Amino acid sequence: MSLLPTATSTDVQELQPRVAVLPVGSFEQHGTYLPLITDTAIACIIAQEIAAAYPVHLLPPITVSCSHEHSAFPGTVSISARTLYAVIDDIRASLARSGIHKLVIVNGHGGNYVLSNVVQEANVDGPAVSLFPLGPDWDRAREYGGLESDRHADMHAGEIETSILLHAAPELVREGYDESDHDSRQRPFLLVQGMAQYTRSGVIGFPSLATAEKGKAVLESLRSSFSAHFDVLCRLS
Repeated sequence: MSLLPTATSTDVQELQPRVAVLPVGSFEQHGTYLPLITDTAIACIIAQEIAAAYPVHLLPPITVSCSHEHSAFPGTVSISARTLYAVIDDIRASLARSGIHKLVIVNGHGGNYVLSNVVQEANVDGPAVSLFPLGPDWDRAREYGGLESDRHADMHAGEIETSILLHAAPELVREGYDESDHDSRQRPFLLVQGMAQYTRSGVIGFPSLATAEKGKAVLESLRSSFSAHFDVLCRLS
């Protein structure tokens, strides 16, 4: 699986896209069976699904983001929220100079709270940036895919993330996911105490329920849900 887009400049010129798609991942622990690049891989997989179905300019991913709640686990690397904001702002400015004024941020990491503020501020003068997938998009995908867990309980390295990778990049999934469930539904001080307070393994969720078939269905649902985001950005432009 390649996480990077392979289009040439000529391809983009011929497509004349009005919308760019930017995957934003992270470099953080995902237990013993998923790699540090899990969120980046999933963001790229979703973005590639979008690019295969819609006329968009697919960008390479931002691979390190705001993973401070995972800092107690070896290997995790983070940047500040202000740095992530600045990088996206610079990318938007560069796209605008080339004539692309609409951007969809495909977020693979739930801890990137600053992305909601990026979108809020960008849309003051009209639709310009969308964040995808949103909570309702994920909920529809879970229902369509027949997932047994819910979004809150299956927070990290669980049924949905493992299912997506089992379908789209099985080489990234190591043995042991079927024995790694961890239920930590109550996490009142996650942002204060971090993940390590609520899980020793780094897992919060139910990876034992994961299947490649569920992952395929989740991606199909997300590809369909994206149409509303595309339409709202392009409706008046």
